[in-house]
Amino acid sequence: MGFSFCSACRWCCWLYGNKCHCTRARKKEVIDTRPTVQVEPLAANNHQVIINSYGEIKPLENTQLSAQVSGEVLSWHPNFVAGGIVARGETLFTIEKDNYEAAVLVAEAELARAQAGLIEEQAQAQVAEDEAKRFPSKARTDLFLRKPQVLSAQASVKSAQAAIKRAQRDLANCDVTAPYDALVISRNVGVGQYVTMGSQVAELNNIETAEVIIPIAGFDSIFLPERVKGITATVIQKGLNSFTREGVVDRDLGIVDNATRMSSLVVRIEDPYGLKNKQPAIKFGSYVQINFAGAMLNNIYRLPQELVNNQTVWIVNEDQQLEPRKVTVIREEGEYFYISDGLQADDKLVITLPEYPQKGMAVKIAGNQDTKKIDALESASTEKL
Repeated sequence: MGFSFCSACRWCCWLYGNKCHCTRARKKEVIDTRPTVQVEPLAANNHQVIINSYGEIKPLENTQLSAQVSGEVLSWHPNFVAGGIVARGETLFTIEKDNYEAAVLVAEAELARAQAGLIEEQAQAQVAEDEAKRFPSKARTDLFLRKPQVLSAQASVKSAQAAIKRAQRDLANCDVTAPYDALVISRNVGVGQYVTMGSQVAELNNIETAEVIIPIAGFDSIFLPERVKGITATVIQKGLNSFTREGVVDRDLGIVDNATRMSSLVVRIEDPYGLKNKQPAIKFGSYVQINFAGAMLNNIYRLPQELVNNQTVWIVNEDQQLEPRKVTVIREEGEYFYISDGLQADDKLVITLPEYPQKGMAVKIAGNQDTKKIDALESASTEKL
């Protein structure tokens, strides 16, 4: 025991048992063993829910085209082939018209004959009426006044007019036209072939509008707006040449699937093949992703999923100690959880936890020099000495 040079404080100190007990040495012996963590302050925000689903592109309508008259096929449109696209009103193929033109002439002749008969009966009725006026005291029957004959002649005229309409319709139906902008799926006729009334000649898909039926899971259905009709949707075609198109939610199918317990919405896409809007074509049968805006969530915390374990997150409290917090996760989107309860604004969320976190564990915050805690540790160490 005596004065000697101390290697710890680089000073001549009083040594006892070969150990320096000076202030400098005691300060150097103080070691802060608290684990270091990184934190982020929390802030609540409003969040627009995005509903995400998938579905298959289908035509709004599919038509099994049939001939409405019988006859021989004379010609067909160059695009009237499988995979061809035809515009609304274009003639797909033509049936021989001779018999139907003749039928129109016969109907017109019958109409002229009926009109002549009506004029004759009306004239005779006028003569009978004049004669009845000359002898007002004498009773005259409707048959004498030729009222039944006039009614019969009028009926003949109407019948002839109806026959003309039928004949003209049949003549017009010799030119079979596209009922809408269409994609030809199949064609079953050729030049010289005789087709009969009602025989199926082609299959067409409407390309003016397409539909996608998308399933909505139960956890998404609670975030649907009260009125879904008219909501703008984003249609995403993935793959090597990915692109997006715009659609509109048209309706809710109004049922829940027995197997999946999901409801379904229908999204419509105008001009799916891009004939008018010059956008990329979405072919029928394509599998696409649909996104659209759901409900708005207010005062919500968004946290990365790796920070939430068993509905629990860790924060650093005012005493700079770890504190577990039970939270309520109301939605998951991508790599984030959205939390409604359990957190407060300006809470310090721990983003890098110690290996074995414990409630009440004292920690250091990275980048924050805690001088008060260091002084406390030094004081405690001095008192022990």
